[in-house]
Amino acid sequence: MLEKYLEISTEVKEAIERGKPVVALESTIISHGMPYPRNVETAVNVERIIRDNNATPATIAILNGKLKVGLTKEEIDYLGKAGNVIKTSRRDIPFIIAKKADGATTVASTMIIAALAGIKVFATGGIGGVHRGATETFDISADLEELAHTNVAVVCAGAKSILDIGLTLEYLETHGVPVIGYKTEEMPAFYTRKSGFRVDYRVDTPEEIADALKAKWDIGLEGGMVIANPIEEQYQMDYDTITEAIEKALKEATEKGIRGKESTPFLLAKVKEITGGDSLESNIRLVYNNAALGAKIAVELSKLS
Repeated sequence: MLEKYLEISTEVKEAIERGKPVVALESTIISHGMPYPRNVETAVNVERIIRDNNATPATIAILNGKLKVGLTKEEIDYLGKAGNVIKTSRRDIPFIIAKKADGATTVASTMIIAALAGIKVFATGGIGGVHRGATETFDISADLEELAHTNVAVVCAGAKSILDIGLTLEYLETHGVPVIGYKTEEMPAFYTRKSGFRVDYRVDTPEEIADALKAKWDIGLEGGMVIANPIEEQYQMDYDTITEAIEKALKEATEKGIRGKESTPFLLAKVKEITGGDSLESNIRLVYNNAALGAKIAVELSKLS
């Protein structure tokens, strides 16, 4: 029955069947995260970085109602240019399939489809989380709930800095999701290496992360793991500059009544505008950094299985 909905590329399918390392990649960053052609260039470069680190990339999207795992360059280019690709989280998947529409997968939906395909490691930019003001709005990303239930490790540069990072960490703790700092004891905040909040555990090698993942899933502890990988120092933004830009963007979003699934793309675009494009460059660099680490973890995890 699953074959009716799920289409895995030959390369990715062979790698999975042979127990080779595979890294899942999302597609919202292509359709909604960056302007064309930087979005396509970035996606292609991310796949190359994963290959350079001895793993197979599996970019995930929904095309013509099919859950696609492993996109061609033509499909990536299409996602980068098409204006009608729907930002797709868990709740949207059945409707995108039924309508035979195109969907760009978020962290949550990428995790779901990766798990269906048998992929255990996923590299992205930043996870969603508890939005600022959530005590009034209850605006909490579905990414966090997915991390609580779906057995996929997510390599990211922390939570997006437009969010309430403290409440995001509290939510993850409540749901038993480990938050690991790769070579850091502080939760990174996407554009910057610091946030003022501590991670649960500092881990210094991909081997240690793979060992912890295997132990977690071997004993039946369901759910994912957040592997927070700080942006490289030379590419991070000035903390005060990015904080001021975020405050301005949040104020404008509130004034315009922008909320829900539209808020993150709006806020990231506004921060990019305020910072003169510097935030986009940081965003691209942190994604590259996460792809390399994701591949290394996938390689070590494949050795254990």
